[in-house]
Amino acid sequence: MSEQRYIYDLAEGNGEMKSLLGGKGAGVAEMARIGVPVPDAFTVTTTACVEAMNNGGEWPEDLGAQIDDALARLEERTGRTLGGTTKPLLVAVRSGAVFSMPGMMDTILNLGVSDESVVAIAEESGNPRFAWDCYRRFIQMYGEVVEGVPGHAYEDALAEMKRLRGAEEDTDLTAEDLEELVATFKEISNEHLDDEWTTDPREQLHRAVNAVFRSWQNPRAEVYRRANNIPSDLGTAVNIMQMVFGNRGDTSATGVCFTRNPSTGEKSLYGEFLVNAQGEDVVAGIRTPRPMAEMEAILPDAYAELIATMQRMETHYRDMQDMEFTVEDSKLYLLQTRSGKRTAAAALKIASDLVDEGLIDQEEALRRIEPKHLDQLLHPAIDPEHGKKPIAKGLPASPGAAVGEVVFDADTAADLGAKGHDVVLVRYETTPDDIHGLIVAQGILTAHGGMTSHAAVVARGMGKPCVVGAAGIQIDTKGKRLTVGDKVFVEGDVITLDGSAGDVYGEVLELIPPQINEDFERVVAWADERRELGVRANADNFEDASKARELGAEGIGLCRTEHMFMLPDRLPAVRRMILAETSEARADALEEILPMQQTDFEGIFTAMKGLPVTVRLLDPPLHE
Repeated sequence: MSEQRYIYDLAEGNGEMKSLLGGKGAGVAEMARIGVPVPDAFTVTTTACVEAMNNGGEWPEDLGAQIDDALARLEERTGRTLGGTTKPLLVAVRSGAVFSMPGMMDTILNLGVSDESVVAIAEESGNPRFAWDCYRRFIQMYGEVVEGVPGHAYEDALAEMKRLRGAEEDTDLTAEDLEELVATFKEISNEHLDDEWTTDPREQLHRAVNAVFRSWQNPRAEVYRRANNIPSDLGTAVNIMQMVFGNRGDTSATGVCFTRNPSTGEKSLYGEFLVNAQGEDVVAGIRTPRPMAEMEAILPDAYAELIATMQRMETHYRDMQDMEFTVEDSKLYLLQTRSGKRTAAAALKIASDLVDEGLIDQEEALRRIEPKHLDQLLHPAIDPEHGKKPIAKGLPASPGAAVGEVVFDADTAADLGAKGHDVVLVRYETTPDDIHGLIVAQGILTAHGGMTSHAAVVARGMGKPCVVGAAGIQIDTKGKRLTVGDKVFVEGDVITLDGSAGDVYGEVLELIPPQINEDFERVVAWADERRELGVRANADNFEDASKARELGAEGIGLCRTEHMFMLPDRLPAVRRMILAETSEARADALEEILPMQQTDFEGIFTAMKGLPVTVRLLDPPLHE
């Protein structure tokens, strides 16, 4: 038997064990260590995943036995049994990479529900609808993730059930409706499987763990890792966590919150929640959730505890936190915490504010700001004086301006982007499988989803403008048409997004240069105090030289005089000088050029205020 340890119970981990337990496992263990309410759990290490990958997918010899032993300990601690007919235990099986990869890998919820245990869940909870809701969710997630059943087969059946019952939302379906849907889902699953659907919950658990291992190597995860320079040999941990239920009724909820605004960096409540729902409903954008401010009136005790916990978590981690939570029968549980993805503007403000609050020093603030953040801040924005009316309005999920051709699928976006087209990806809602299109798109527009949906989180992390939950738009993906009122846009038509305001415009709007704010200047000043290299700009006119000084350049490293002559009113004089057949003709042309160059150099030297300027003279080989 191997002596390698592949399992850690919740109480055995801490926040320093990311490389072994993944970000999620280490985060939950750390929260438990400091007394934050979390569900009980155990974690399969990244080592197990790496060994399986390196061995053609075959598990280390005693991994299965270690999982079974850890499950037995979890059952003992909770007083419940996986798949039991009394006090059944249901678990979530969730990925947990070392570096955050939101939505890129797979999750299975409600594992342990079956024909037998669903009756016990209904009796114990006194809520048959809740029990059957868990069952239909499990069949769909397990079938899609583990067995490879096409997700649309389940979605189509759910949509048909809602149509027949006149239900607008999933929550409008009754217990009887959901029981019937479970039977339909079973038929769909068996139609797509070569082997019989296994009903052994322990076998289901092993297969679910293996599916999460496999998801480390799925195409969307590979694309995301390449885009974010994450090594491909790290593997993922797998977290097996006791289920807590946000779909148990009107005193239960699920949500995602940030300790600061990830778009602006402001220290204010930011997040969304759904009553009577499970976490995937929020992040997948299937239902447009409620803003966090409304939670206080609906679940006041849980809200108060959440606010206190948010402050505690930020102080502990010394950074803005992105937290997933569930409220079950008014009791709060934290499911995950991680440093939140943020825009460039938010990154600078948060770093600056945390220094003022004494949580980090200036050196730490500089280490947290990536070079791409400064680049993103220098992108243009929509001219606020444009005077145009938006054709639609959604939620401002990620700031900035985007102008591009409408496309309706990620493959087309990737294809056109590779050809140099600026595109705006328009989707009913995005999924992790859209990642290759999101990377190349100038902006993202969705009809559904909220500020913490997949599209919003990924767009903020990439610094791309994004408008979500634009309820007034209709998207025909197959017909490749976007309809807003009486206006119809087809693939290739150009629209403009204002991710800062949530506005959509049916035309090209003029963009203006970005404005440098106080946080930018402050952070750059900290960097200037510590750097050892000087920075000079390439500039060959007064405007570029002035902008270079504004951004901190200490001179001009290269002033290319040939660029001074490229303007339409100057080029003819240069051509006459080059093509002159006599010295007199050349002197006349030079006489015309002289004041042009003199004016340019005077402007450049004035902007530089005595700083060095390296000039490259125009020296064409006239003898040739």
